[in-house]
Amino acid sequence: MNITFIGGGNMARALIGGLVARGQASNALSVVEISPDTRATVAARFGVATFAAIEAAAVSHADLIVIAVKPQNVRSVARELATLLKRQVVVTIAAGIRLADLSRWLLGYRRLVRAMPNTPALIGAGIAGLYALSGVDAEGRTRAASILEAVGTTLWCEREDELDAVTAVSGSGPAYVFYFLEALEQAARELGFAPADARRLAYATFSGSTRLAEQSESEPALLRAQVTSKGGTTERAIGAMEEASVRAAIIAAVKSAAERAREMGERFGSEP
Repeated sequence: MNITFIGGGNMARALIGGLVARGQASNALSVVEISPDTRATVAARFGVATFAAIEAAAVSHADLIVIAVKPQNVRSVARELATLLKRQVVVTIAAGIRLADLSRWLLGYRRLVRAMPNTPALIGAGIAGLYALSGVDAEGRTRAASILEAVGTTLWCEREDELDAVTAVSGSGPAYVFYFLEALEQAARELGFAPADARRLAYATFSGSTRLAEQSESEPALLRAQVTSKGGTTERAIGAMEEASVRAAIIAAVKSAAERAREMGERFGSEP
């Protein structure tokens, strides 16, 4: 499968690296990137063909095209790409760009898939939500998913608006995790640990707990209960979090992120 990436930033490089690691031939990959430095980096690292602008030579041979630019740049990219498309599946990984709007900018093109990956894809541990228009057949969906599966797992959505929730939960989710790690590490420092030891305690605790949850058949609530002895230290800590409405604050934060994703879609979609 020949794949062209429009944009050579961090996520594009993660996807390319994952594909190459899975055996994808470098000569079947192309990257369009306006930055000379980024083009040089991509070419040197992966041995792929690079282009400074969207042109027929960059996309005519492609079976699948990945739009991997910032959301505010998708409209201009689509305008340049529109007349060059044939039967390629086009995947966008830009947050907030709705497929109806992308289709409009692509002069009615319908072989479109929207994906929302997250930053753990940079180490091959991501998860991405996907949604396809009806113009994408089973083979096209499989091809689109294979790009994201090169760096993690995938979840197909039945409705496009579910991607706003994916954006809020897993797209923004790494920041929530890092925020919690910051707090746990700071608490360890304030309790007397040296910075390096505080970080080691926080990271190992979070990583180990996540692995335990993934390998257990029990729900998180039960796992938490198993750690929480009556009258003990953990009960006191959980009680303090409940009193501070930490759970409610997290849920409200995620819902706020989902609302922002919807707002972004409306704003970008208002562009003619």
